Amino acid sequence: MRRFSRWVLLLVVVLVALSIWAVYPPGKKINLGLDLKGGMHLVLEADVRRLPPGESVKDAVDSALEVIRNRIDQFGVREPTIAREGQTRIVVDLPGIKDPQRAIDLIGKTALLEFKLLDEKGDLQEALKGNVPPGDEVLYDSEGKAYLVKQKTLLTGRAIRDARVQIGQWGQPYVALDFTGEGAKEFADITGKHVGERLAIILDDVVKSAPVIKTRITGGKAVIEGNFTMEEANELRIVLRSGALPVPLNIIQNTTVGPSLGRDSIRKGLISGLIGLIAVIVFMAVYYKKAGLIANAALILNLLFLMAALVALKATLTLPGIAGIILTIGMSIDANVIIFERIREELRRERAPRSAVDVGYERALRTILDANITTLITALILFQFGTGPIKGFATTLSIGILASLFTAVVVTRAIFNLILEGRPVQKLSI
Repeated sequence: MRRFSRWVLLLVVVLVALSIWAVYPPGKKINLGLDLKGGMHLVLEADVRRLPPGESVKDAVDSALEVIRNRIDQFGVREPTIAREGQTRIVVDLPGIKDPQRAIDLIGKTALLEFKLLDEKGDLQEALKGNVPPGDEVLYDSEGKAYLVKQKTLLTGRAIRDARVQIGQWGQPYVALDFTGEGAKEFADITGKHVGERLAIILDDVVKSAPVIKTRITGGKAVIEGNFTMEEANELRIVLRSGALPVPLNIIQNTTVGPSLGRDSIRKGLISGLIGLIAVIVFMAVYYKKAGLIANAALILNLLFLMAALVALKATLTLPGIAGIILTIGMSIDANVIIFERIREELRRERAPRSAVDVGYERALRTILDANITTLITALILFQFGTGPIKGFATTLSIGILASLFTAVVVTRAIFNLILEGRPVQKLSI
């Protein structure tokens, strides 16, 4: 038993060293959630009236969810929360976002890329007056220039395999497209049949460019030019690579959380946590004497392991997550209180201190496991089905429960065993 206790304490020393290394410098390695760091909260609703024929609402929203996730990943936001809400809504939390309008434009852009021929034989001026030839439509570029375009779509963005930003001869960025194998074949057929005509490249009903087809293009490549800035070209690359939204999304809620509010929440959370921690430490030291000091040491270890686990798992700390940490303080001490009261009962029956400790831990273990496992099950359910801050609470609570079980049951017992080893009749202050 003494050898086992020494190994446990050696493991604790190693874990403490690793935990300090993981969380140092304090506050710099833990990802903060939207409510602490500030950022943007969006609720998007799918416009199911514009669903393609035969496509289900569930499949369309699931596809839109994946497209949005891909766009945000390429946008570079750390620890975003993207979750479905109900049948037609998607909730998006973007912590630390610095350009909210750019994020809105990127997320909500349908990104429907189409290749259509211009109707150069039609009368554009008459079309602008409302006399649009059958099978044609009037579209505009970003500068307001009108084009008479044939309605028939020859190729869509589904044929694109990759998109990347490149710099032209005069320093102007453009987007280079690579087609899939089937898309390259279709593009070659289209350009071969319409040499000398103008092919409009249209994104979300806006003409990006309308070059003349000079020859049949067989390389499976194309470019989109349009006087882009580097930022605009990069955003276009992102939406083309992530794919088009299968259904338009409308923003029904847009909330921006300022970083000052997050700092205030962190300050209040730290103050409340410190007050609770100090109160618990003082109570345990006064009421349980030396045993209380052992419990306090286990509590500090518990908090250190919890913070290190958040860093290691790259979890996001939210305001409810801070509440979960504070709740963990109480649960950690609760386990020690149960153990110490059991030991006191055995000491009143005039058991030897070593025997009282062994019996106390043995009889308290089932109660502690029952209480913590049921709470852990609830936390796991919250994590599985909750979103955003709810997941933050469930994460810290789950990690805290596991850490408190280790520190309260294993670490404190190892300390007691080393204190009493070889001195079974020593008086125990508890």
